[in-house]
Amino acid sequence: CIPSKTMVATSIRMNAIRGAEKVGIVAGRSHVDLARLGARIKTISGGLASATSKLLASQDVNLIRGRGRFTGPNRAVAETEEGELGLTFDAALISTGSKPRAPEWAGVDGERILTTRHAYGLPTVPEHMIVVGSGVTGVEMVHIFESLGARVTLVVSRQQVLPHRDPEVAAVLEDGFLERDVKLLKGARATAITREGDEVVVDMDDGRTVTGSHVLLAIGSVPLSDGLGLDTIGIETERGYIPVDEYQRTNVDHVYAAGDVTGQLPLSSVAAMQGRKIGRHALGHPVAPIDFSKVAQAIFTEPEIASVGLEEAVAAAEGRKVRITKVPFAANPRSVIHGDTTGFVKVMSDPATRVVLGGTIVGHRASELIGVLALATRAQVKADVLVDTLMVHPSLSESVSDAGE
Repeated sequence: CIPSKTMVATSIRMNAIRGAEKVGIVAGRSHVDLARLGARIKTISGGLASATSKLLASQDVNLIRGRGRFTGPNRAVAETEEGELGLTFDAALISTGSKPRAPEWAGVDGERILTTRHAYGLPTVPEHMIVVGSGVTGVEMVHIFESLGARVTLVVSRQQVLPHRDPEVAAVLEDGFLERDVKLLKGARATAITREGDEVVVDMDDGRTVTGSHVLLAIGSVPLSDGLGLDTIGIETERGYIPVDEYQRTNVDHVYAAGDVTGQLPLSSVAAMQGRKIGRHALGHPVAPIDFSKVAQAIFTEPEIASVGLEEAVAAAEGRKVRITKVPFAANPRSVIHGDTTGFVKVMSDPATRVVLGGTIVGHRASELIGVLALATRAQVKADVLVDTLMVHPSLSESVSDAGE
């Protein structure tokens, strides 16, 4: 999460330099030094990890660096550099995460055929990056590498990017990609990848092929649940994922699971909230289960895409009647001043009660603006409250108020 968003920050700066003339600045040619960017990623990631470790240590949390596995209902062992360390516990939490999916037909080598884990340490900007997979991770990688200066081709297995999202949202993103000369290969599923010297060839199920200098796989992830001794204590799994109840308990009551390994929403914010609730539940405090239908999500492309609660595509699929109000950023003074009017704010509310059910924002800093709608959705605020809230002028948040009307 942090490495990719660090790359996104650099990508946004590069796009700002490209569009500097819109605001009266004549900028010279710029390029990205990947060595410096890689060092920045390590500094930021290491700094955040170190700060978290120090915070835990200050609360007398015993940190053990090693690989753990269960050996009994209330026992585990940690394999460390100093040898095995036996542990006993009253409650345990499994939060081992996931890794990028890399099927055998792909032939991942970490040099030309890559997963997202390899994307953060490349020595040079690829000449032509082929991205396989058009979900959240795939479109973010397209944005990153195009902004860094690579020619990009995106293999889209469906008829739109972000196949599970609102078609209107996908259309805005696709238009932006096409404006940046990103090539979209729709309705094609990659079936084989071959490296030929300094080139890679991707074969697709419809007979088409595409050749580039690198290929990056963004086709999902697999849970890291092997080697944990789950069978030893009878913890059930489904395709490697660990099923949990509303309190994040596995089928073994005193063992909890959180994060990607559960197969629930694969978001850092969700995992953090799960951890907080697990801590309280394990100590016997009352806990309200997470309402996954009201989790705010964001895609860090340009424009950014953020949503919370009910989305229009879901409402249509369910045949649910909703009130939909939308305001384009082209009508927002701050957007016009910044020379970036792409996108919109869309608010979904109940037609009878006018309670906000959710919303979608596409545009600059959508990931920040969605917080207003997330709070409104969580607190069951009426759309009229959004309308009557006086925002700063000029600001992007004015469009959130306007969209409530």
